[in-house]
Amino acid sequence: MEVHHLRTLRELRDRGSVTAVAQALHLSPSAVSQQLASLQRGVPIPLTEQRGRVLVLTPAGERLADAGGEVLESLARVENSVTEYLQARREPVSVTAFHSAGLAWFPALIASSLTDPDGPTVRCRDEDVSVNGFVDLVGDHDVVIAHRPLTSDPWPARRVHVTPVLQEPIDLAIHREHPLAKQATVSLADLAGETWVAAHEGFALEPLIVQALFASAGTPIQITHRVNEFNMVAAIIAETRMVGLLPRYTGLIPYFRDQVVLRPIEGLVLGRHIDILTRPEARTRVSTRTVIDRVIKIAEETRRLAEG
Repeated sequence: MEVHHLRTLRELRDRGSVTAVAQALHLSPSAVSQQLASLQRGVPIPLTEQRGRVLVLTPAGERLADAGGEVLESLARVENSVTEYLQARREPVSVTAFHSAGLAWFPALIASSLTDPDGPTVRCRDEDVSVNGFVDLVGDHDVVIAHRPLTSDPWPARRVHVTPVLQEPIDLAIHREHPLAKQATVSLADLAGETWVAAHEGFALEPLIVQALFASAGTPIQITHRVNEFNMVAAIIAETRMVGLLPRYTGLIPYFRDQVVLRPIEGLVLGRHIDILTRPEARTRVSTRTVIDRVIKIAEETRRLAEG
């Protein structure tokens, strides 16, 4: 049983198709199939099966993929021991984040890399994906800054290592001259008749759930515009006096803070978990852990400034 065969099986589980595995491992689809066939010859029970036109793992294949992940993690730890002894802190780390976290934290993260010649170089990239898309990003990035609603299921522990960053409340965003801006909090009844700009369906603010909560209170809301980019939401609110939802710590850049204010909504607990997702073997690298620690420190400073 070869290690690269186990890696191929794990990639098939995570990526879902032979074609995607071939692209990720820089192999031809036939080479991927040959590796899977070689692995199968050493196992007395089928590891894969054909479902329509797609090759998927059997329960036995799933178990072996999980065990293979543990093997790869152990090998990465062994291989990294010498690197840690030498210059592991300088190894580059690729980081991806959703837009608002990238806007709030990437500048400070990049600046910290530039001012630490002995530390890791970061390579940052923003990704606008639905909640279910973040786990898939760990195959292409060392550090994935992800978010999910407070009421959502946890990230799949068998596929990713999760490092909590913070829990961020979601508030009502209104123009500073809106009558409700004079209140410390806003009730559901206060919002009857307001016109809303909200995030796309399926993204982490879960507008459909919010809409259902309003409907259950007897005050259904009118969502006119669907916008994921929070600065665009803030710009719309600043010009049109519509209302929306924005994260308390990362939702507003300084340009809009004089025009748009945030207010909690009474009776609703709205928020999101912001976490760092990594593959276990990526997290064994000192450089990756250094970047994770920096992200957490930057995030905490953002929270402190927003609340102070």
